Amino acid sequence: MTKGDISASGAPGLEAHFDSSASSDLGVKSFPCGTRDGGSFPMSLRHPVVCIVGPTASGKTDVAQAVALRIGASVVSADSMQIYRGMDIGTGKIAAADRRVEHFGLDICEPGQPYSAALFQDYARSCFASLDAEGNRSVLAGGTGLYVRAAIDDYRFPRGEQVENPVRSHYAQVLEEQGAQALWRILEARDPESAALIHPNNTRRVIRAFEMMELEGTTYARQHEGFSHMAQFVPACFFGLAVDPDVLNDRIERRVERMVSDGLVDEVVALRAAGFEDALTAREAIGYKEIVSALEGECSLEEGIEQIKTATRRYAKRQRTWWRKDSRVRWIDANDGDVERMADEILSLLDAESLQRG
Repeated sequence: MTKGDISASGAPGLEAHFDSSASSDLGVKSFPCGTRDGGSFPMSLRHPVVCIVGPTASGKTDVAQAVALRIGASVVSADSMQIYRGMDIGTGKIAAADRRVEHFGLDICEPGQPYSAALFQDYARSCFASLDAEGNRSVLAGGTGLYVRAAIDDYRFPRGEQVENPVRSHYAQVLEEQGAQALWRILEARDPESAALIHPNNTRRVIRAFEMMELEGTTYARQHEGFSHMAQFVPACFFGLAVDPDVLNDRIERRVERMVSDGLVDEVVALRAAGFEDALTAREAIGYKEIVSALEGECSLEEGIEQIKTATRRYAKRQRTWWRKDSRVRWIDANDGDVERMADEILSLLDAESLQRG
């Protein structure tokens, strides 16, 4: 299977591999690889997906590839920014020359093109099903927690969520005319519990909260509460790379400096010239929006680089918090950065029978 065989929104014939309406009473706990109490998951795979998660700069990309090499797997990237073509240096995307196994989830669409966890769910499950049908395994490398959970857990997205609708159009216009803070204030007045969970600058999520209220009869807060107890849909094992905060902060410092020396500024200049300014200044685009600010004279380049480091450290802290709450994750000490040792440890923890099936 090649990247061209799977579209960004999923592959035809996927329904044959799983029934999205199947019932599930699976709890989120420490699962053996692939099954719970001898049962099966709604999506049937011969080999469970190996999920490698953790904060940015923990080594997920390299460890995922090392594990994939050992078990004859392909890597599916679950990073909400690495999906964009041309956004390479600032997202820490593995270079094409360094890919020793086939990678999916990279360069799916143009910067600024609408994409979401709902689309990624279809895409990732298409990858899992197609690879498994060919006798191959999948390693899911997760930097974006929501993308990993959407791919693996029984998260039900509304039909047609990606299609433009009057509610979304209305609040997008409010955003354009009144700004992010005013839009968030409207949400706070109508649904304070949901507003408390969403940053005012995360306008996409704020608008989504309005859609949930007005189109689905629920709230973001209610959905958020249920998400932590979501049943598991895809057979999978979870391994997390644990790095002490001081060690991780030092890695982030060096990582950002390396990105700059590798040409991050030139990458931003080229993307702006190609018309992707809005994508680069989105709240999620850490490493890009700060350089844009420097190029526009809002701060010096040195100040922009420091802002990238600060924002990345905060993001890494949120990632650690996200995964520490998931009891399925078995943690691997990643302080020494020894990729082969971490891969060895993950393989030793994997269920031997599930690895040898087929």
